[in-house]
This record gives sequence, structure tokens and C-alpha cells, in this order.
Amino acid sequence: MEVLDRIKQQVSENPVLLYMKGTPDFPQCGFSGRAVQVLQSCGTEFGFVNIFEDPEVRENLKLYSNWPTFPQLFINGELVGGSDIILELYEQGELQKMLPQTGNG
Repeated sequence: MEVLDRIKQQVSENPVLLYMKGTPDFPQCGFSGRAVQVLQSCGTEFGFVNIFEDPEVRENLKLYSNWPTFPQLFINGELVGGSDIILELYEQGELQKMLPQTGNG
């Protein structure tokens, strides 16, 4: 189960972590792109894992999070959800409250 330990470590080492298709500079699906735009508009720093570069993580993250789709956003070690949930929380002003403050505002 070493890949699950690796996922747990990634989630615990990054206060805000997005598992996505592609990278923030080159998202490879619209949902990942939308999640990146929302996080960037909040002005928070975030880590990311490109699931295309790590097939083990891609397959096992679903087991770890019990969430079937990508992207997946974790804040302070807790799964927030996918693109639709991220956007909905942002539009309600809730996501901004959940994100750690980075001194930009």
C-alpha cells in the first residue's frame, strides 16, 4: 500500500493540494482548468499533482478519497471535492474562508 502512503504524505505536506489532469499552466481538461482559475482568483498558493504523470496515484486516489472523478481539491488534509463543488463554494464565498491566508489580502 505504499502509493496510499505517498498520497497521504502529499495531502499532509500541502495545505492546499489539487490533483488534476495536466498542470496549472497547461490543464488538460476543462474541469481541471476551472479549478485552477478559481484557486488563482482566490490568490492562494496551492500544490498540484498531475495524475497523468503518476498512474499509480491516478488509480489509487479514488480509493483514498472515495471520490471517483478529477480534479480533487484537498484543503488542510480534507477532501473538498471536484470542480463543480469548488466553483459552487467559491460563488458562495465559502471557499475563500476555507483557504489558508497567504498574506495577499
